[in-house]
Amino acid sequence: MKLPIIYVRGFAGGTSGIDRAVDDPLYGFNEGSVHVRVGNRPDPIFYQFESPLLRLIEDDGYRLIVQGSQRAYLTAQPDGKVPQASIWVHRFYDVAASTLGRKPEEFSIERAAEDLYELMELVRRKTGAPLVHLVAHSMGGLVCRSMIQRVIPDRGERAECRVARLYTYGTPHGGIEFAAGGGLLEGMRDFFDVNGAAIFGPERMYRYLTPRAARRSEEPPEGWNPAAMTEEEFPLERVFCLVGTNPEDYDVARGLSSKVVGARSDGLVQIDNAYVPDARRAFVHRSHSGRFGMVNSEEGYQNLRRFLFGDLEVTAELSGLRVRGAVDDAIVWQLETQLSIRGLPILMHEQTTAHHCPVQVEWRQDEDSADTPVPLLTTFLSSAAPRPAIPGSDTPVPRLRHALRLRLLSVRERGGVFGFFDHLEQSADWEDTLVVDIDPSDGPAPPRAWAAWNSTIAGPIRDWTPGGDPLADLEAAPGLWKGRIPVPDAAKPILGEKAAIALTVTGRT
Repeated sequence: MKLPIIYVRGFAGGTSGIDRAVDDPLYGFNEGSVHVRVGNRPDPIFYQFESPLLRLIEDDGYRLIVQGSQRAYLTAQPDGKVPQASIWVHRFYDVAASTLGRKPEEFSIERAAEDLYELMELVRRKTGAPLVHLVAHSMGGLVCRSMIQRVIPDRGERAECRVARLYTYGTPHGGIEFAAGGGLLEGMRDFFDVNGAAIFGPERMYRYLTPRAARRSEEPPEGWNPAAMTEEEFPLERVFCLVGTNPEDYDVARGLSSKVVGARSDGLVQIDNAYVPDARRAFVHRSHSGRFGMVNSEEGYQNLRRFLFGDLEVTAELSGLRVRGAVDDAIVWQLETQLSIRGLPILMHEQTTAHHCPVQVEWRQDEDSADTPVPLLTTFLSSAAPRPAIPGSDTPVPRLRHALRLRLLSVRERGGVFGFFDHLEQSADWEDTLVVDIDPSDGPAPPRAWAAWNSTIAGPIRDWTPGGDPLADLEAAPGLWKGRIPVPDAAKPILGEKAAIALTVTGRT
């Protein structure tokens, strides 16, 4: 069953920006791109991405219904008769526009969240859908969270009974901070509220993210984290955050923003503020917006589609690491990860040192300490999604294949100072690619999986045909599959004899 999708756009700034946003019938969800970066090449390559809107219509049969006014159209329809597989745009900026023949109202994120609730309930009633998907860019994710964490609880209701999944592109869940100014710039922004930008500061965020019953004052309590959501508020497994890591390609006209925000950002939102803790997430080398933006990208769409419709959740962890005392404790270890899926021209996930977001390897402290696996990534697969054809035939490839590239780097550090006397820049201590084939089950039986390290495969990865028995399923529970792939021998002197990649495949509804 395809549920309705409601799109919520990002921050437009002052009146002129709001007017431009309102002039777009689809608030930007229809924007595509013809630019893509390939590998380390500095020049963009021509690549047509139609837009997430057109792809949802083409790939999944969604309908876009815009006839004069969405709400007027919906109101006129009988209950339960509007197609559930439909896309709606939350046009919360319309009341603040100066071009529609009325006095513009001052924008309020609280009002936008309340209006989103009204639109959601209207869509649910007219389509008969029990739940809706929320897809949001930038500030739009905060509008969604304000509805989930404040508006719905204030009505004595539960968000999980109305919202199926929340997907955010580049949302400043932890607010917007600056790498320069030592907090002065944030203080000036919040005090003067230029173009309404104080909504990205902790005081305003506390007010619109906290229900009345829980808000004791107008200021957040000490230690309050604006990015945090609790399972009581909304199941975190239903939240996905796409994190951008490319500040350089942020809209050229806004280049000053990327300089002030810093390198560890998408040009506007810092990496550490772009996700909800414990929610699902992916890192992509895309900017906050512009021609290399996240929303108008194949990377953003492929993660979106798989999160909304995928029936398999796949997590990868590095387990069985050796004890820290067995390695030089003055060395910082960082692991780069890149995930590709057969048939897609992009990386689904990418964390590298060049993009300022590698995975930090935390070693076990002693022999008696429990093994704490290092999370590498979470992705989603759809057993029903179209698959590429076998070369020379019309037969689709029978298995879902993805490749996880791992690259381990190290640098010596003492007292917070890096030592480079024995350092070889960007030379990996170990690197390899884990190739995994997953054969989904058509019934209640768990999926089957095969895996091999590229270093053991003769010839190109694309030509590899796994033989023998699939990986052993280490989990007897229904709807869950767990497998373990030991690291290759070349990695064991560093990671440990028992180090392995632990894969978990979980069925979703």
